[in-house]
Amino acid sequence: MCFLRRPGAPASWIWWRMLLRQVLRRGLQSFCHRLGLCVSRHPVFFLTVPAVLTITFGLSALNHFQPESDLERLVAPSHSLAKIERSLASSLFPLDQSKSQLYSDLHTPGRYGRVILLSPPGDNILLHAEGILQTHRAVLEMKDGRNSFIGHQLGGVVEVPNSKDQRVKSARAIQITYYLQTYGSATQDLIGEKWENEFCKLMRKLQEEHQELQLFSLASFSLWRDFHKTSILARSKVLVSLVLILTTATLSSSMKDCLRSKPFLGLLGVLTVCISIVTAAGIFFITDGKYNSTLLGIPFFAMGHGTKGVFELLSGWRRTRENLPFKDRVADAYSDVMVTYTMTSSLYLITFGMGASPFTNIEAVKVFCQNMCVSILLNYFYIFSFFGSCLVFAGQLEQNRYHSIFCCKIPSAEYLDRKPVWFQTMMSDGHQQTSHHETNPYQHHFIQHFLREHYNEWITNIYVKPFVVILYLIYSSFSFMGCLQISDRANIINLLASDSPSVSYATVQQKYFSNYSPVIGFYVYEPLQYWNSTVQEDLRRLCSGFTAMSWVEQYYQFLKVSNISANNKSDFISVLQSSFLKKPEFQHFRNDIIFSKAGDESNIIASRLYLVARTSRDKQKEVIEVLEKLRPLSLSKSIRFIVFNPSFVFMDHYGLSVTVPVLIAGFGVLLVLILTFFLVIHPLGNFWLILSVTSIELGVLGLMTLWNVDMDCISILCLIYTLNFAIDHCAPLLYTFVLATEHTRTQCIKISLQEHGTAILQNITSFLIGLVPLLFVPSNLTFTLFKCLLLTGGCTLLHCFVILPVFLTFFPPSKKHHKKKKRAKRKEREEIECIEIQENPDHVTTV
Repeated sequence: MCFLRRPGAPASWIWWRMLLRQVLRRGLQSFCHRLGLCVSRHPVFFLTVPAVLTITFGLSALNHFQPESDLERLVAPSHSLAKIERSLASSLFPLDQSKSQLYSDLHTPGRYGRVILLSPPGDNILLHAEGILQTHRAVLEMKDGRNSFIGHQLGGVVEVPNSKDQRVKSARAIQITYYLQTYGSATQDLIGEKWENEFCKLMRKLQEEHQELQLFSLASFSLWRDFHKTSILARSKVLVSLVLILTTATLSSSMKDCLRSKPFLGLLGVLTVCISIVTAAGIFFITDGKYNSTLLGIPFFAMGHGTKGVFELLSGWRRTRENLPFKDRVADAYSDVMVTYTMTSSLYLITFGMGASPFTNIEAVKVFCQNMCVSILLNYFYIFSFFGSCLVFAGQLEQNRYHSIFCCKIPSAEYLDRKPVWFQTMMSDGHQQTSHHETNPYQHHFIQHFLREHYNEWITNIYVKPFVVILYLIYSSFSFMGCLQISDRANIINLLASDSPSVSYATVQQKYFSNYSPVIGFYVYEPLQYWNSTVQEDLRRLCSGFTAMSWVEQYYQFLKVSNISANNKSDFISVLQSSFLKKPEFQHFRNDIIFSKAGDESNIIASRLYLVARTSRDKQKEVIEVLEKLRPLSLSKSIRFIVFNPSFVFMDHYGLSVTVPVLIAGFGVLLVLILTFFLVIHPLGNFWLILSVTSIELGVLGLMTLWNVDMDCISILCLIYTLNFAIDHCAPLLYTFVLATEHTRTQCIKISLQEHGTAILQNITSFLIGLVPLLFVPSNLTFTLFKCLLLTGGCTLLHCFVILPVFLTFFPPSKKHHKKKKRAKRKEREEIECIEIQENPDHVTTV
């Protein structure tokens, strides 16, 4: 086959590209048609296999269920600099050497119990000394208590005016911390866990005894407990969501026509998605997966995609011809719908597959994406197999004129005329008074009727379009404003139950104890000439702006007070070992210096000191800034050092949280361009799809920021899902618009809305209604999930029904060439008719 280039015609490579698109699209349609025929001929098989898989893996899930116990592994970066720094600090200064040190000297939180005692407003906590001491003694007298380190801190301090020594006049709160010595032993760790449980029970008991004080307690396991508490609180609400989605799907699939109404198909479609999720969960737990609360979003994510396929198949069934056998109708529906659904499912697998790749540095995101890939794959399989079989049986009932609800034979019109009105209403198919072979008997579906008779005319009205343009400008302005305010303010508290003790404790601590940063360990890991004045100046410069707890400063002060000169190595180390470290007030510095001995000569190979920074109310942000400033200095300065605090392991996550969703979204958009390039006839279809998805993604991101949603692992996953959800709904609409051959763009967009508007509205409505119960779960995690998914559904609905129908009417692609082709064909027919009239004038007379 060859193509000749005509003058003014496109280049040959364009023709080849169009041919390739046509061949690939028709090949996929042919495959889907054969798949539909296969399902329609063997419905029992395709119904049984998914059911057996669900029963098998569902029961296995119950036996292998295991929750994730390591919160750090989930939300902290898998490969972070802080973990490397912790390993180095632990190797230099092992934990079991620090037997007389406070927690601020250690490298890991370990086991601990904390309590904040808060006095009433306007009161002074220092006047409640007896209550504080009673609480303290009760903790020390606890059964199975271990040796503990004790640290305390005043909060809400008011100093005496004009006091030179900063005397405290009053304080609002006091924080007492009890650190347990476990040394990593499994037995001692179990004892420590038991001690923490008893500690929390004791604090609740003491709160009842001391009503004049408020007690806020926290233990090392509190974050993990309150993180998993979300799943317990959300169980009943998820079931309510399922009931709401089932109800919405059933009602939206119903019609007055008892023959063509499909309420059970809507119900079975949602149940199909549910059993696919159960099967995916079984596979996850069988492969040694551990459950965590972030996986709570998978049912909502999978439901949003699965029900879209269900409603599209129902719409595809309605578009088929009624005079065809039901098996051919199923095959035609598959050919019409499954090509686009295959594309969108593939995109889900690719985007979430990238999230599950080793390049993802956050374990919670990786585990979620792995589960989502399995869920989408099973979702696709269950839609074309299990739900397809249900569609076959429903089509057979319709062809044999059985009632869609009662499954009984619909009586004849003569029989109905003799029955009461209520019986006629329940048993009438709605078309017995008209021709049975009506062009589109499904036009009486209430959503389709509303779109065709009312909404399509209104949204394409010339007087409505300026208001839509203004609305989009407002939408874009708020989105852009929100995108400019994105910051890495994420906090692990956003993943906890909102009424949990951990959140209450963190709120009070942020309010009254945010003046200082955590104690930062400053580790010098290479030999250093501490006696050199230049080195001493470099150390002072690095520690400037901090409150330092340093053996170096104490030693320099000791030398100055004692009038001892130590300007060389031997004198410096000799006085340090023989005099300074033997004094009782300085003996605790022994664990901060590592000596090595080569013959008779000693060397300092490593040492550590501690820094505390003054902070404001936004403590976390300032600590991150301090960390980002100190780390580059360790590479540029002559002094080789690392800085570490156990909280740095989590803070590394915040710097990455902004970049991960942007990269995933960018790769996703490129993949959309590649995947749809050969499947869309007009190149501008690609352009509109990319533009629409980008607008929705940026809108959700900007509005999410304005709604005070921080960038944590849940919001990251929602942004990835937004990309796919937008394509899921915009692609069929744009695909139909581009292929439409009507005279004007307005007529083409009306056809697109008539074909896909019902399925889009059904799916988004069910999706948004299913989110409502999340509002009543007292958890920050579910609040974030609700906000992000609400914005995702709302922005997608806005684009599909408001923005795209208007913008496509006055932007390319043009439909003039279709109009010219039809005019040419009409002119050719008129010329043929004139020739016939001239040859047969009698024919004109008879006419």
